[in-house]
This record gives sequence, C-alpha cells and structure tokens, in this order.
Amino acid sequence: MLKIGGIMLKNRLLLAPMAGITDLPFRKLCRHFGAALAYGEMVTADQRLWRTEKTRKRLNYSGEPKPIAAQLLGAEPKALAEAARALVDQGVDLIDFNAGCPAKKVCRTGAGAALLQREIQLGRLLETLVNAVSVPVTLKIRTGWSPAERNAMKIARIARESGIAALSIHGRTARCSYGEPAEYETIRAVKAVVKLPIIANGDIDSPQKAAWVLDYTGADGLMIGRAARGRPWVFREILQALGESLPPWDPVAVMEAHLNALCRFYGRERGLRIARKHRAWYAENLQDFSPVQLGLPVYECHSSRTDQRLR
Repeated sequence: MLKIGGIMLKNRLLLAPMAGITDLPFRKLCRHFGAALAYGEMVTADQRLWRTEKTRKRLNYSGEPKPIAAQLLGAEPKALAEAARALVDQGVDLIDFNAGCPAKKVCRTGAGAALLQREIQLGRLLETLVNAVSVPVTLKIRTGWSPAERNAMKIARIARESGIAALSIHGRTARCSYGEPAEYETIRAVKAVVKLPIIANGDIDSPQKAAWVLDYTGADGLMIGRAARGRPWVFREILQALGESLPPWDPVAVMEAHLNALCRFYGRERGLRIARKHRAWYAENLQDFSPVQLGLPVYECHSSRTDQRLR
C-alpha cells in the first residue's frame, strides 16, 4: 500500500495524467483494472478557461471512485490557490502540481518544466498550494531541465520543506525526447536521501520492468502513463506479477466497453472521433486477434457498421 498525506491507497500503482487521454471513461477503466489512483488531465489554474466544453469534460468526476485526483498547471500563486479550492469544492481529494510538462507552449508561460529553472518561485508556489487546501498536494517533475542541469534532488528537498505529500519523478529531463530511454539513477538517489514518498515514472511498460524499477529505485510507488494506452489492463498484469490473484479478462470486450463509454460521455460524433486513437492503441496490443474480432480499421470509424458496434 501507499500513503499520500492522509489517503491510504490500496496498492502502489498510479495512472499518470495525460492530456487528451486520461478522461473520465479511461480513468474509470484503469481504476477497474487496479490503478489505486488515476490523475485527471492537466487543467490550467486560469478558471476563465474552465467555461469551455473541453475543460468541463476534463473536470467531470461523475461516478468516479474515490479518491479523486486532479492536476493543476500554472505559475501565478493567487490563481493556483483559487483553482485548488475550486477543485476541492468539486470533490477532488488530492491535487497534483505540474512542474514537469516540457511542451514549449507551456514553458513559454513560465509554467510546467520551466519552473525547474526557477527553484525559489517553485517553492513559493508549492507553499501557496499546500496552505490553500486541506487535501494532500503532490508534485510531478522531471529530473531537471536538461542532462547538464539535473536538479531533482534540490527540487525534492524544496518539495518536502513546502509540505508536499508525495513526489512523482519522470526519469527524463525536459529537454529529453521520448525516444531517449528513461533513467532511474536520479530517482534512486532522491529516494535514498529525501524523506518523502517517491513515485517513479517513465518507460514502465511491463510487469518485469515494474518489479525491476521498484527494486532498483526503492520507490514507494509507480506511475504508469503511455503503457496504459490501449492496454488499461497493464495495472492488473503488474499486480499479478507482484503476487496478487486476480480474475481473467477479455481484451476485446474491454476495448468495446471503452469505445462505448467514450460515445456516451462525449456524444456519438465526438466520441467516435476520440475513439479512433484509442482503437489504434488497442490494435497494437491485440495483434493476436483477428480483424473480425477487432472490428473495422480506425479510418472507417464513421461507417454504419462501426456505429452499431459503439452504440
């Protein structure tokens, strides 16, 4: 089990927040397959932008199992505090602060991974968030801005002093592309020194890799991101490898249930569009199944036959 603040999770596996992916249907599915916590898609602290349909969907937690976790992005203390309080009022049990997003459009605003270069400012923002709400506040970072500027150890100490309840570390710097393998030496070094729950993230894509990362880093938990796309049962696979006895599942039925849920959540037209990318990810993980079992190819997603399968 993993304890974050006053919240005791049933295991050590968490679903990473991923823009355009970790919506309500996907979070529910991953929780069903064993994720102890599923972070929602990153939302900006600027509440003026919450009025859009896209953000309203991101902030939809209807019927989601507790505890509910949201991730905030921003660099302005007052806006962050007000946004955090608004999320708690909506039923959120845990707030994660994003200081790891490497997207240029995010970093240009001084938010996300750009804050790794502004340690004093980051510390003040963390203190503001912790003091603004009564729920646990966690932090997600990368190992640094670039391979020559790895400062995860210093950021971890700042996080601990600021009252952060847990720290997730992605094993790449902001300047590293996803084509480069994640490194775990930094995570291991931080865990050995900083008295804070540490959650390892990056390239954890199999039960074998999960067990190795836990053993090598000494991390308290694991955060799974891209490996869950088209494979939400990866959490159950890892739990089984770690010794839990769990019932079998039908991957094709899981895919169909997910695509149906997307159509119910977004409406038929938008749901079918969003289903395309998920269908492609499922296809990558279901190569042993026949085309008939998987339905029509992604590019025929608007055909009447596919519509009937997604009703």
